[in-house]
Amino acid sequence: MQELRFHHVGIPTTEKLPEADHNDKLKLTATGYYDGPYAIEWMNFDDDNPLPDVIKTTPHVAYVVDDLHKALKGKNVVLPPQSPAEGVWIAFIQDGRNLIELMQFDRPEQEIWPHPDKFRL
Repeated sequence: MQELRFHHVGIPTTEKLPEADHNDKLKLTATGYYDGPYAIEWMNFDDDNPLPDVIKTTPHVAYVVDDLHKALKGKNVVLPPQSPAEGVWIAFIQDGRNLIELMQFDRPEQEIWPHPDKFRL
């Protein structure tokens, strides 16, 4: 069994979010993750975003794992592994009513998404 390390909480919203945080490739706007120590990410999805509706409408908790493929074995996979950015792989599972994002980093997260104040008041 793998250790789960908390990463963030993701909250879908229909609220207009800052244009500067929009990602054309991913067809979504995500904001808040870098704004403070709490690792809370607000997300607004473009109308043509191809992600499953459950991801676009249900809050999720994200955890980092060492081996994403092992962590998915026997789970109800909602979104199979994909790479939203170089050096990171994600997948979504559903466990009962809980939506969970599992993440694997190929190198230290600080090299991919620098965020020195995460978890620091």
